[in-house]
Amino acid sequence: MTHQDHIRHALWEIERTLRDSVFWQSAPPQDSAFTSTEPFCIDTMSAEQWLQWVLLPRLHAMLDGGVPLPQALAITPYFEEALTGDINDIAPLLEQLRALDSLFVPADAQGDLDA
Repeated sequence: MTHQDHIRHALWEIERTLRDSVFWQSAPPQDSAFTSTEPFCIDTMSAEQWLQWVLLPRLHAMLDGGVPLPQALAITPYFEEALTGDINDIAPLLEQLRALDSLFVPADAQGDLDA
């Protein structure tokens, strides 16, 4: 499996986890919510909306288009703070987000991991 395949699999697992949770939404936010210039669209969307309607589709589109992916990704800390509710609802999603983050290790940090 290629690195891109691992990333795509992680994205599918996040989507599956979202669908099986209280966080899944059947309808997207209003169009105006997508015009935010703030990180994570924090002023117009909830964390789970941004994940479902912005990040997952954007990363899939990048993979589909052969566009270079980010060198690093660390979204789990944001979700640890932003998600509220029952830990039994939150924990599976955080686990999947950590798995995705782990696939985006900067090249210069990989040498440190191999040492």
